[in-house]
Amino acid sequence: MITTKHPETAISADPALPTIHITREFDAPVDAVFRAHVDPELVVRWLGPRSVTMRVDRWDATTGGAYRYAHTRGDEEYRFYGSFHEVRPGERIVQTFTFEGFPDGVCLETVTFEDLGGGRTRLHAISVFETTEGRDAAMASGMETGVVEGYEQLDELLVEG
Repeated sequence: MITTKHPETAISADPALPTIHITREFDAPVDAVFRAHVDPELVVRWLGPRSVTMRVDRWDATTGGAYRYAHTRGDEEYRFYGSFHEVRPGERIVQTFTFEGFPDGVCLETVTFEDLGGGRTRLHAISVFETTEGRDAAMASGMETGVVEGYEQLDELLVEG
């Protein structure tokens, strides 16, 4: 088991399975954390590392909807797209995720939102890759930095209300 842990974020990859698990707690109610995942005006403010700017080309965070966005850093652009398979407000989001630079690497992601009481939320995410090699490529891509910095930015956004 490969596990990294930051003050609030745990990321783990089981060497025997093509999966990545992420757990993160937020000092905000479930509804606020969920809304930050489905409202494109909020998503652009936190998703990804601090070093990128996000542009949303399409965002329909409803069951059967789809998305396409790009992260830019200087002259570099990284594009991503996918479909929302299931969106249950305040409970879970199931979506596909593809990095346009690696179109054969479709990933299935499930994010659940757990009410911890007292205005706190625990997010659980599992990403299932087609292959262990694809999972390893994602881990080696800087994904960890993007997840950790993105959730730090989400903390900042949630404090604003």
